[in-house]
Amino acid sequence: MVTSKKRISIFMPSLFGAGGQRSMLNLAHGIAARGYGVDLVLAQAEGEFMDDVRKPVRIVDLKASRVMTSIPALVSYLRREQPDAMLSVFGYVNIIAILAWRLAGVPTRLFVNEQNTVSLEAGNAASWSVRITPRLMKHFYPWANGIVVVSGGVRDDMVQMTNIPKERINVIYNPSVIGAEVLEKAQASLYHPWFKPGQPPVIVAVGRLQIQKDYPMLLHAFAQMRRARPARLIILGEGKERPLLEQIIKELGLGHDVSLPGFVANPYAYMANAQLFALSSRWEGLPTVLIEALCCGTPAVATDCPSGPREILQNGRYGRLVPVGDVDAFAHAMRVSLDNHTRSAPVESWQPYELETVTKQYLNLLLEKQQTVSSAMALPSEQTQPL
Repeated sequence: MVTSKKRISIFMPSLFGAGGQRSMLNLAHGIAARGYGVDLVLAQAEGEFMDDVRKPVRIVDLKASRVMTSIPALVSYLRREQPDAMLSVFGYVNIIAILAWRLAGVPTRLFVNEQNTVSLEAGNAASWSVRITPRLMKHFYPWANGIVVVSGGVRDDMVQMTNIPKERINVIYNPSVIGAEVLEKAQASLYHPWFKPGQPPVIVAVGRLQIQKDYPMLLHAFAQMRRARPARLIILGEGKERPLLEQIIKELGLGHDVSLPGFVANPYAYMANAQLFALSSRWEGLPTVLIEALCCGTPAVATDCPSGPREILQNGRYGRLVPVGDVDAFAHAMRVSLDNHTRSAPVESWQPYELETVTKQYLNLLLEKQQTVSSAMALPSEQTQPL
């Protein structure tokens, strides 16, 4: 453990229940455990993960009405505290962080983190601020001390969208509390009638109810598969698409076999008790929930979306990959996985994402302990057969 007073800040809009926020909270705890001061700087100190913040991580609430209006408070924070390094997370938020950092004129080292595939995130966004982010990235990102993305696919997409040199973009996987902590939570009691002995197998999906996750496709694939064999589906998460998904469930007659419980603080107990984990996304950055499912010993079926699933599942070695939006292929993959009692992935499938490993990589970058650029885990050179 270090004895220096070095302080690192992580700037985000809030702590609402999405994978990127949870990963950065994990990183904050990992850095604090190594003896560094850590500030979690939030435009608005609210969200489902607020109760998960543990001391000595300090919450700094900028009390802004939205991210754009947080600039004055963020400038004041930087001038007052002058952390050794600040990591900003999410595309448009990063632009705000760069502007505030330049206005503050402090020696703090600034790094920006991109959690998603830029072209698809911007192309499918309703908000103008997100749609114009790739153009802003091209201009503003080179000002930062460094750029971090969560997978090789996200890096390749960013290079294509912004023409930022590949060598300037560091690939560091999102940190997960996989291992002992996840396994402990996975053993928690789960009082749900669908997991009682003698019940049909349960498929679990985890993520916010939004267009990116393509849950309409998952529901149609599940309906198709259910015509061939009994099963149930639980989708954990909350979001704007709930009314649409509830309408689809009604139209497909799935009311007795599909559950939308909303946000759940401990999804690992559901993963561990499920027979299959499903990731139906149109795009991702690095889906942490897929890694966590592997850690829980749950077989997985995932869309081969940009980016992350192919890297995590190692070209199909650790789970089945399905073309994006392909209802028939997803239904078939789920059915085969359940019928064949697909085995759990080995420990090496999730070890590269352990908190200790990723925390060390971030500290090396943020505090300039080494100058090497992190690389994504190499994929096998040949297509492997799924489990």
